[in-house]
Amino acid sequence: MSVASLIANATGQSGPTTLSSADEWMQGRTLYGGASALIAYTQAQRAFTDLPPLRAAQIGFVAPIGDSVELHAEIVRQGRNVTQVRSEIHCNGGLALTAFLLFGTERVANAVHQPDRFERWPGSADESDTVSVDKGPSFLRNNIEIRRGQETTGKGKPTVRRWFRLKEHADVDPISTMILLGDANPPGAMRAMQRQGPISSINWSFNVLDPAPTTQDGWWLSENSSEHADHGYSSERLSMWDSDGRKVMSGLQSVAIFG
Repeated sequence: MSVASLIANATGQSGPTTLSSADEWMQGRTLYGGASALIAYTQAQRAFTDLPPLRAAQIGFVAPIGDSVELHAEIVRQGRNVTQVRSEIHCNGGLALTAFLLFGTERVANAVHQPDRFERWPGSADESDTVSVDKGPSFLRNNIEIRRGQETTGKGKPTVRRWFRLKEHADVDPISTMILLGDANPPGAMRAMQRQGPISSINWSFNVLDPAPTTQDGWWLSENSSEHADHGYSSERLSMWDSDGRKVMSGLQSVAIFG
């Protein structure tokens, strides 16, 4: 299913609308987090067409999202260089997602430091085994190709690293793609779980390191690593690299671990 159809009704106009392709992007009873975050980002972009590049975002996954929603976006503050936008999705009469988006113009650099290269590069996506998603959520089966980005499987160090690519990626800009794929990995804590059980993203905060990233053949390497898991929650550190091993996104997430 094309991404264009997913975001078609995020027109920038506030009010109720129907997400015509929501059923292709569901994760259980709610819209997959990356898809809902992309809708909020697209709504902001289309509401305010002169925004500078996205630099950072804070996403709160508040409640399940279906196909009937209300979209709202407003500028909270517009400074000389930075514009801060709140974009929300309401569903079933209540707030379902809130996104605080930071857009910033480029300035003359006073500090220059590039992120470290990936120390133990796992090899390209073409060299990696395919990950089967036959029993996975519908949004994975319908829309995303996955390949392994690490040798280890099963229990062990709480890190999950995989290559992701949209099945229809040619017409999707890189930032939208990174938002859409950035929440696709299961939490690293999955590898430390004592038994299978449901998991749910609570929030997601990320920084965009390159406002105009590129990658080969649509592949992005994504990693989730649990920093601490206990009491039913996991604190996760998220990273994303392009096909050459340059880090393009860095983030944090809180995940609920059930079961």
